[in-house]
Amino acid sequence: MKIDFDKVIDRHHTFSTQWDYISDRFGREDILPFSISDTDFPVPEEVQAALTKRMAHPIYGYTRWNHAEYKDSIVNWFKNRHQANIAADWISYSPSVGFSIASFIRMKSEENDGVIVFAPMYDAFYNIIQSNHRRLLPVKLTGADQDYQIDWDTLRLLLEEEHNKILLLTNPHNPTGKVFSKKELQKIVQLCQQNHVFIISDDIHSDIVYGTNTYTPITELTHKDIVLCSSASKTFNIPGLVGSYLLCPDDDLLVQFLHELKQKNALSSASIFGITAQISAYNQSVTYVDELKAYLAQNMQLVQDFIAKNIPELIFVKPEATYLAWINVSKLNLTSAKLQDKLVNTGRVGIMAGATYGDSHYIRMNIACPRKKLEDGLKRLALAIHA
Repeated sequence: MKIDFDKVIDRHHTFSTQWDYISDRFGREDILPFSISDTDFPVPEEVQAALTKRMAHPIYGYTRWNHAEYKDSIVNWFKNRHQANIAADWISYSPSVGFSIASFIRMKSEENDGVIVFAPMYDAFYNIIQSNHRRLLPVKLTGADQDYQIDWDTLRLLLEEEHNKILLLTNPHNPTGKVFSKKELQKIVQLCQQNHVFIISDDIHSDIVYGTNTYTPITELTHKDIVLCSSASKTFNIPGLVGSYLLCPDDDLLVQFLHELKQKNALSSASIFGITAQISAYNQSVTYVDELKAYLAQNMQLVQDFIAKNIPELIFVKPEATYLAWINVSKLNLTSAKLQDKLVNTGRVGIMAGATYGDSHYIRMNIACPRKKLEDGLKRLALAIHA
């Protein structure tokens, strides 16, 4: 089956955050957006068919997630896609990865304790950590253009401090696109366990990994003091249907999370469409993911070739994973605000400032879109830089 990812679909007037509310981020509406990390691709045909079938039943009542069909779809996905063995009784539904992370931060640390992160990082995590009254402790991680260097010395020092209780890992990493190798993960696990630091691993981008790079779930290395949080939402473009899941091998800790989910927040009833979509996607849409990865890899190559030929002032090396191009703009010698002014008001293109994620030397461009749109966006980027 050949999926037409080149097809341009108008997303206006669908309450789309990226398209209908673009002025909230960039101050104007007449720009081409490459910002929010959803895709401009349709969901798999199998998912659309499953949703259509479910919609034909006219009752959308309270919906249970805790059943074999839901859990088995996740177990089989990890086994077949990632050659990883997980147990069904580790699994819990969660409304979002962000909710899971916030919950485990509260469960595994106290106010004013430290949460260690690899920075730059996904911008929502700054608020999650700080609004829960924890201290944010960054460890430098460079981009692909600098060979993904980890500041191991700083990591060790921070892990050794008594009141630093959590390492928030993102694998693959947003925004740099790094895939942590099995050897690196083993080292991270060893250091954390030596210092009694709990690992929260956000693996939401794990299906989009390129070339010979290999994603390893942290559950393959240890079942102690970890939780893995993920979702089908990025891969299959279903974040609007709401839903994620987590893997927690610690029975007592999982019971504590379920209490947080149901008793404290009354969130145990799931979205019927989110559950339906995830089961269908994981059970039926392997071909979609294979073709999606191939298309995105070509898009990444297009970005690299275009920048090398037309905007040599910028530096871009294809990432190991994700559909996020992390582009080094440091040679421009422009402030982040000045560069954004040129992009938005001259190029009429919406690309996220790297300062949003903690590094103003970069910009982050979502390339998960039809090639025609990407080519237009790159031309707008070049126009803005050279104006």
